[in-house]
Amino acid sequence: MTDNMTEKQKMLAGLIYDANNDPDLIQERLRCKERCYDYNQLRPSEVEQQQQLIRQLFGKTQAHFSLVAPFWCDYGYNIEIGENFYANHNCVILDGAKVTFGDNVFIAPDCGFYTAGHPLDTERRNQGLEYAYPITVGDNVWFGGGVKVMPGVTIGSNSVIAAGSIVTTDIPDNVLAAGVPCRVIRPITEQDHHRT
Repeated sequence: MTDNMTEKQKMLAGLIYDANNDPDLIQERLRCKERCYDYNQLRPSEVEQQQQLIRQLFGKTQAHFSLVAPFWCDYGYNIEIGENFYANHNCVILDGAKVTFGDNVFIAPDCGFYTAGHPLDTERRNQGLEYAYPITVGDNVWFGGGVKVMPGVTIGSNSVIAAGSIVTTDIPDNVLAAGVPCRVIRPITEQDHHRT
């Protein structure tokens, strides 16, 4: 079955694919990195140019969003952001698979969203083979500084991921989660409306 598939088709299907040696994927990543480079060279006041570049790069955007440079991604077309998306400095999205963010997602500095992973065995890993599993983030999610989200993770709406967490498994709606690996600490309740 996979013999008739391109490496890009394998990548998008969540199968093992050759990221390092496929000329089409190499060219797509190069094109994306060039756009990210252009984006990162813009002055902070050049908001219109920033918006235009992100709209060209991402698979889907809404009316209002902001990404503070520097920002890097692999392909761009696999990224979809909701309304009022905000990512602070040094956001990295490795989007070999779809990365979808809901509305009102806030991302602190130095966060990473990594759909890409590699086989555990050295033989396949050294051949440049990898896989990519989608990441899905609901509405109203806040990521503290330095959070890393691993391949295949879904994060529910209205949740908060504390700074420094490494998210390796799904996180439900309406919770505070933290740690390495990240785990649910407690539900977010009505009492939190009165806390700072």
